[in-house]
Amino acid sequence: MATTSDQASGEYRQIRFQPPPGATELLLIRHGESAPARPEEPFPFVDGQGDPELAPEGRDHAERIAERLASERIDAIYVTTLRRTAQTAEPLARRLGLIPRVEAGLREVHLGAWEGGLFRRKVAENDPVAQRMWAEERWDVIPGGEPTARLTARVREAVGRLAAEHRGQRLAVFTHGGVIGHLLALTSGSRPFAFLGADNGSISHIVVTEQSWILRRFNDTAHLGPTFSEAGAALT
Repeated sequence: MATTSDQASGEYRQIRFQPPPGATELLLIRHGESAPARPEEPFPFVDGQGDPELAPEGRDHAERIAERLASERIDAIYVTTLRRTAQTAEPLARRLGLIPRVEAGLREVHLGAWEGGLFRRKVAENDPVAQRMWAEERWDVIPGGEPTARLTARVREAVGRLAAEHRGQRLAVFTHGGVIGHLLALTSGSRPFAFLGADNGSISHIVVTEQSWILRRFNDTAHLGPTFSEAGAALT
């Protein structure tokens, strides 16, 4: 709990959090709602991962994110290799006059045999493998799914790259539900799936220093308004 003192008056007041000098702030923004999965129309693939575009609702999320963040200091915008993040970032990038940069290390968790939209169906049907995935809190229960150690290594490396290049800056990082959940679990030292379920269009916030990662915010959806549905999938 931060405090400051006025020795002349003998008062010790509480103060608002300030990032330490040289820290990098990451606003972790989950992409807007993507197109629904249909068994007869698998998502197109990019590097072995499903790559749906935004649904109309997702484009609305993108505009609301831009309205929320347009007046804040944003030094750079990052997206992943998957188009739903670039489409979500576009309205904010246009308003700020920034060109989004790609950080492939923050792409979504690889779902192995359940890529292309099958993950949503298996979860909706409460498939036994999905039940085991939730119980054991690891993605590689899915055949070919990404192991926790590999996921941890790539997201740590990605955050390290961003922090090294943007000391003292604030970044808008458009990424994915599984990655946000994993980053916040690493930041807080919690269970692997404790923060899984960030809503589409939500903003989470970590502060990265040379010594530690600091969790400041999770699943901020104040900008999405009362029409936002909380029934979205937790991933992809």
